[in-house]
Parts: sequence; structure tokens; C-alpha cells
Amino acid sequence: MSVKRIDHIAIVVSDIDEATAFYRDVLGLPVAHTERVDEQEVIVACLPTGDSDIELIQPVDETSGVAKYLAKHGPGIHHICLEVEDIEQSLADLKAAGVKLINREPTIGAGGKRIAFLHPKSAHGVLIELSEAAK
Repeated sequence: MSVKRIDHIAIVVSDIDEATAFYRDVLGLPVAHTERVDEQEVIVACLPTGDSDIELIQPVDETSGVAKYLAKHGPGIHHICLEVEDIEQSLADLKAAGVKLINREPTIGAGGKRIAFLHPKSAHGVLIELSEAAK
């Protein structure tokens, strides 16, 4: 597996407009785009910062995984996303190493990127997302 960079750090929020206003108006970060990602049941706002992004995520219903996380833990850091060159190979390498995968196959995330999540139990309590840039 080859990690290229930290793609983003995701922060779960209950109000995307309020959170975006803070990061934009108070911290001075530009908002690159906001989109609804139906497959993940979230609204996402991406704010570039150097070679990585801060990604604000708001659940769109009460049954999604992000909504359950927000209800249990409140707002805050949700996951770290690592960009990889080849997501299928990365998942195969991780599976062979005994890593517990949430997604055995990539799905489509924000910006059309192919993504997959590793279970926090295999990553010392941290939810890790892998992403491969859209081609």
C-alpha cells in the first residue's frame, strides 16, 4: 500500500451552514465546493488548506452512520482520509495484513472519488478513509 498524502480531515457537524460560516468567516478558509453525497447520506463542504482539505460533513437523515456517530459523540473530528494510488490494491494489501475493513469494495464519495473505510478497531481507534482521485 502506498499513501500519497492526507487528503482531508473530516469533521461531523449538525449544521453545515453554521460550521461553514465559522471556517470561512472566522478562520478565513475558502469553500471549494459543497455537495450532497446520497450514497453516504451526507452534505459535504470542502475547505482547502494547503495540500489537504478540511471536510465538514452533516448527515441528511437520522439513520445514516454519520447521524448515529453525531448522536453518540456530538460534533467533532470524524475521520482522517488518506489518498492512495490504487484503492483496490490497497484494500487487498490491508485485507492480507488482517485489517478489518468496513468497505471491502470501493464506493463513490464526494467529488467522485473512489473511497473505502477501515474499521477503527484495526487503526487504534481512528476511522480511516482511503480515497483514490477520480479519473
